Amino acid sequence: MLSIKNAIILASYLIVTPLFAQEELKEWRPNHNFTITDFKSNATQVSKEVKSLYLQTGVNIELAFQMSNLAFMFTKNFNSKVSCVQDSKSAVLMAQNEEQAQQLLNLANFDFDLSELYARKIRKALYENKKTFSKGDFFMPYYNKIISERNQLSSRVYSETEFGKKEELLLEEHQKIKEEINNLAAFCKNCKPPKK
Repeated sequence: MLSIKNAIILASYLIVTPLFAQEELKEWRPNHNFTITDFKSNATQVSKEVKSLYLQTGVNIELAFQMSNLAFMFTKNFNSKVSCVQDSKSAVLMAQNEEQAQQLLNLANFDFDLSELYARKIRKALYENKKTFSKGDFFMPYYNKIISERNQLSSRVYSETEFGKKEELLLEEHQKIKEEINNLAAFCKNCKPPKK
């Protein structure tokens, strides 16, 4: 049987543990700028011994909501339920020198903004397509289509910029993404879209 003291310790552990787990998640924000310290995987290194460049940004677009059927029925704005985050513990950067590391950091910054753009596109699609009697999984076709588009664009830019080596091309592509983010300002995580 649990004593009151042990119950309090257990409750404290259950409350504090998720807080520490969340510490490694970085929410997207305008003008973010990754540094090597944002890539906390043990595999991260900048060394002549690195055989080939590698970048795993740890960036994810997350969609999570939990509500009663009644609340779901009358909810149209899901902006706060879609997050763009970087999990620094799963983020890996491997480069042979500082110049390559900076190119990869620039590519990671592009990728984070790209993911926020597509998070906004998901928020917009949910807002425009959610009906009063939509099913709980109504978002899946939109989510899957938009994530696929995001991945295709990311692959193209990674390839065309030679993993960030073509800095001017990457800068140009990044600027386009920033402009699109601004065009979808009503679909930021904390924003309220205009009524139709």
